[in-house]
Amino acid sequence: MRKILQFILLLTLITCYGHVMAQERIISGTVTSEEDGSPLPGVSVLIKGTTKGTISDVNGLFKLSAQEGETLVFSFIGFSVLEKKVTDKSTHNVKMTPSSEQLNDVVVVGSRGEGRTKIETVAPVDVINVSEISVGMAQVDIAQMLVATAPSFSAVKSQGGDLNSHVDSPTLRGLAPNQMLVLINGKRRHSSALLTSNQTGTFGNAVDMSFIPASSIASVQILRDGAAAQYGSDAIAGVMDIILKENTGVLSGNLTMGATPNFGTPSFDNNYGGLTAGEKELQKEVPRDMDGETVQFDVNYGLDLGNDGFLNITGFVRQDKRAIRATVLDYERYLTYDGTYLNNERTDKNGNPMITNPELIEAMAKGSYNGYTPEQLSTNVGLLNARGLTQYDVSSYLGSPDVNIAGLSFNLGLPLRNDFNFYANGDIGFKYVEGFSCYYRSPSWTSRAGAQGLYPNGFRPLMMTNQSNTALTTGVEGKLGDFKIDVSNTFGRNAMDIRMKNTLNVTYGDASPTEMYLGNHSFTQNTTNIDVSRFLPDALSGINIAFGGEMRVEKYEIVKGQLESYSNSDAGTYEATSIDQPMVGPDGFPIENENSSPIVDSNGSPLLTQPYDGGTTVKNYSQGCQCFTGFGPNNEANAVRTVMGAYLDIEADITDKWLVEGATRYETFLDFGSVLTGKVATRYSILDNLAVRGSASTGFRAPSLQELNYSQTFTYFVNTIPADATVYTNNSTEARLLGVSLKEETSVNYSVGIASELFKGFTLTADAYMITVKDRIFLTDPFTAADAPVLEPLIGDGEAQFRINGGTISTKGLEIVSNYATQVGPGRLGLTLAATFRENKFEKATVPDLNTALTDEELAEKYVRRASIAQFETGTSSTKFIGTVTYNIGKFNFMVRPTFYGEVTSRQNDMSSIVDVNGAYDIYTETAPATGETAYADQTYSPEWVFDMGITYTVSPKLNLSVGGQNVFNNLPDVVRYENRDFGLYSDYQQGSRGAYYFTRLSFSF
Repeated sequence: MRKILQFILLLTLITCYGHVMAQERIISGTVTSEEDGSPLPGVSVLIKGTTKGTISDVNGLFKLSAQEGETLVFSFIGFSVLEKKVTDKSTHNVKMTPSSEQLNDVVVVGSRGEGRTKIETVAPVDVINVSEISVGMAQVDIAQMLVATAPSFSAVKSQGGDLNSHVDSPTLRGLAPNQMLVLINGKRRHSSALLTSNQTGTFGNAVDMSFIPASSIASVQILRDGAAAQYGSDAIAGVMDIILKENTGVLSGNLTMGATPNFGTPSFDNNYGGLTAGEKELQKEVPRDMDGETVQFDVNYGLDLGNDGFLNITGFVRQDKRAIRATVLDYERYLTYDGTYLNNERTDKNGNPMITNPELIEAMAKGSYNGYTPEQLSTNVGLLNARGLTQYDVSSYLGSPDVNIAGLSFNLGLPLRNDFNFYANGDIGFKYVEGFSCYYRSPSWTSRAGAQGLYPNGFRPLMMTNQSNTALTTGVEGKLGDFKIDVSNTFGRNAMDIRMKNTLNVTYGDASPTEMYLGNHSFTQNTTNIDVSRFLPDALSGINIAFGGEMRVEKYEIVKGQLESYSNSDAGTYEATSIDQPMVGPDGFPIENENSSPIVDSNGSPLLTQPYDGGTTVKNYSQGCQCFTGFGPNNEANAVRTVMGAYLDIEADITDKWLVEGATRYETFLDFGSVLTGKVATRYSILDNLAVRGSASTGFRAPSLQELNYSQTFTYFVNTIPADATVYTNNSTEARLLGVSLKEETSVNYSVGIASELFKGFTLTADAYMITVKDRIFLTDPFTAADAPVLEPLIGDGEAQFRINGGTISTKGLEIVSNYATQVGPGRLGLTLAATFRENKFEKATVPDLNTALTDEELAEKYVRRASIAQFETGTSSTKFIGTVTYNIGKFNFMVRPTFYGEVTSRQNDMSSIVDVNGAYDIYTETAPATGETAYADQTYSPEWVFDMGITYTVSPKLNLSVGGQNVFNNLPDVVRYENRDFGLYSDYQQGSRGAYYFTRLSFSF
């Protein structure tokens, strides 16, 4: 089937190319400043009356295909817009003049009419010229570039926790990642197969932007406004449109190398006392060596196919080494060896003794073992020392994972007969991620690290994923009479093999494999669009009418892993050989459980068994792969759904000063019924350089196939104590018995703002917004059989979680973006200040009647967890400033970018014993003393400043050298307070825990 599709595509390309019109050709040139002749990078070059264009590169060079007689529109911040008609010449050099009549880059997202500048739109749009900003900044992937430039955009790089660090989930305006729509050249991008937790208090699927090469991108346009009526489901928070390059005849690329020096010893402070004196002493065991090394090479080339045909190709490869940020806890708090281990008191399932501390036996026979006395070897720290281990060696590792990623993308355009063009774009990528995402499994955790022959000192599981990603868009656009028509099809697929090594399944004992295949996830999406528009220049001051339809087919699959990754074997099973056989060992004493406690009846006598298949479980070992249980037959999924939609979009210039837009969209989901959404927006020019704008819209988001069909058994921790729970799907028997169901989210979005060009070189936009989302999806707290007796026959002593429509949320805020560019001395100064002020609020819970034994208050607390509400409300910075200062002088370009993260507050689900971190205690045998107070160990993290810097030197017109850094002053966030510091040392949700990162980059353009 694949070969047939490839043949059809090839045949289509050959046929289309045979109809190429001869009157179009490649136009190139250089854009410079009229004041000093310096090249202008990032200039928007657009063919007037179309959305087709390009931007100039770092040396001011541009290239695109155009017909003789067409008009090129050049626009750049701080300069007058310039129009130049295409003649019979192939080279068109342009000089631009600074002007108070400054215009910005042409925007195509949020409008189906002719392109407008970002200060002429009815809603706020960020336009980021990737070619301009990428040369001198430390970030190499597009998501992190946007984090550094657009304050309303976020993509937290998780430092650990199962698969959380394998995809950086992008979000907008503090809403969930699947409430932001991502487009490539105006076409819907597919999401990752992975359903993972994120910074907004819930689990969600997200577009994995790491597969989109930054070097393939001309610009990114972020519409900060609800747009479900224009683009369909998911566009509640806004829309990101990634515009690909169309340049030809230029070979450009970058070689970037960098690392985190990990220098010095952090202060380890917070508002609650920071680390204890003992923990600070243990932190001296942590290596402070350079880590997090990054090497990336990317290359882009545009091939001129003749007669206005182009093929722009980008390839990249990157390797990130892991950066480890360990959490070293007190010896007694994170106990490696307990008394049963130290004193050789453990037995196997048949009552046979297990030798866990042979060093002690030898010391007792000889008086010592390598200088250690029996008394020393009977202690946790003594045995660690005897085995050459430190508390750091048995600590949990967090930080950034190992990543190896490579990809290839293309953007193709071919003119056909009769004003039609064939276009295509796509990419293919592969990513291997290997990260320490789990707690260290200590031998004292007898239910999880009982295979002493494999890991006598415990083990640190390592999670791995092999991901593949493919995308392909093909389409034809052109004019039939007065109508513009665009017919396209977009295919996308993301697949992920999940593996674990340095692990085991305890129920298999020493026969367990130590590396396991846990299963495969895949998500496939195919979207077919038909878009028609017509511009009526004589109606009012111009009206554009657009309408069209969309059909989307989605498929989500979970394939089970190997048997040992999810099953329960017999390492903890006692098999009787006769009726009423007492469960005793060879010494006549009762068989012991996993905690070395005898299994007896109320009289203290050994239990009697009846022979049956499977035996009697005496060691309650945790089944499945440790850290992340593999996907079994009950978790497998193969779900398909179809979505149909139709829209009408009208954009009317009532007068030269007044613009009004309206859109409505009808969508029907195979599994969720139908919905009608709408949007109205307007912009009015009060003065030539001052306009007001506003919008109101409704939105809709059906639960993703991942949210509907993902299920898995996982381990969670309370004060380092592990427990297992299972997330069940909403069509499971467990969900039906409890009474849980899942429906769509709906939203209402309002915004109002101003856009202005106040004086020469200065623009300012300020927009206030309010978004309300009803029936927002959350994950419940675990239910036990005691909470819901109806579940007892199905879950036994396990725990069950469900995705639910938790309640109504809202977010409101103010976003300000200002730009200023001017000539200062012999160079050019550029200033940008972008800020967001946001308030997220959980308005109310929507708790249905469920089959539980809980009171209404208890059920409400379990239905939407306190910590999840806090993660949404205060778990990310509600205030963020990004300032950028650039100065171009001669061959040098200087950049300084300060970023301010406002405070972040986390709240806990349960109360805990509050600790006096300044109290005295023995770090070897005690934990920090309690104050006697029991309370929620909530924490507010201090505001943080981070500075990025970069210097670029133009070695030659075709070669640039850049050096710089991210977080150059190595500012780390507050450490997590003692009561919650069982896994991570730092919070994820401000600048992260990596610290300073420095880089050098060689950029070329030939």
